[in-house]
Amino acid sequence: MNYKQNEKILQLTDKTLIIGVDIAKNKPVARAQDFRGVQFGKPLL
Repeated sequence: MNYKQNEKILQLTDKTLIIGVDIAKNKPVARAQDFRGVQFGKPLL
């Protein structure tokens, strides 16, 4: 996949859910947000 940054951004729609997980912490943390960056609930510890 050889996408440019703008092409990646244009792939985000109102149906996109972004999941992030940080496994480098003592307790891994996960969170979910929509394409606008609005967080759903609290981060899971």
